[in-house]
Amino acid sequence: MNKQFSIVPTEEELAAIGRDLRFHRVDNQSPKVLSADQIADYNERGYLAPLDVFSGEEIRSIRSYFDELLEQVSQSGGDSYSISSAHLKYGPVFDILTDARIVDYVADLLGDQVIAWGSHFFCKLPHDGKAVAWHQDSSYWPLSPSKALTVWLAIDDADRENACMKFVSGSHHHGHMTYRPSNPDEHNVLNQTIENPEEFGEIVYDELRAGQISMHSDLLLHGSEANDSNRRRCGLTLRYCSADVRAELGWNEKGVAVRGQDPSGHWHNNPRPE
Repeated sequence: MNKQFSIVPTEEELAAIGRDLRFHRVDNQSPKVLSADQIADYNERGYLAPLDVFSGEEIRSIRSYFDELLEQVSQSGGDSYSISSAHLKYGPVFDILTDARIVDYVADLLGDQVIAWGSHFFCKLPHDGKAVAWHQDSSYWPLSPSKALTVWLAIDDADRENACMKFVSGSHHHGHMTYRPSNPDEHNVLNQTIENPEEFGEIVYDELRAGQISMHSDLLLHGSEANDSNRRRCGLTLRYCSADVRAELGWNEKGVAVRGQDPSGHWHNNPRPE
């Protein structure tokens, strides 16, 4: 398989695609695990949290696995933010991405044909000084139409003290927003910053216990502060879209069909790595 997809597409590459970046409301009259009120909340606010998935024993096992993986990556010159597209390399991450309990939640929002295509650890070590500036996921993704979401799995407890994620409730209704390149003094893990987030809605904190998840639209404005506590804050982001979404720049090669089929055969449908 050719994995030479663009890791971080340029503005020029994304502009050439002509993406449909409008929020597509969920219309699911018979959800499997979510309630009608939860679906209405997602449509209105752009996120759902917290949602229970893994037991204490399960998340301790996942945390132990990540600790070992981070040590290996660090010894190879990487850092706590560099483990991306992990499902293409590591079987246990593939297993989390395809876990039916998570996919059930996702399918209630995206429909009966779901593709999983992304997995990236965001691990804020104590006092590492790194923040994630206000941004929209869709700004980084060569996907269209905008029928995609992120699941954020808490590997450690995530709260305001150790810099949990923040959402701007309802901001996904504003479409694609103007951003500026981040300044070096922002110490941003990413490279985009959207100014004045409070203009787009109420800021809320995504506090999660280890083993819980949140889900947010790819258009929802979100970010997180630097971790000034003495506790680590590790999360695994899992990315999903409906099967009718098109991925340019080779990103379709990241895809795994996790619910239903991919009728067009657009997505690569990768097997579990050994």
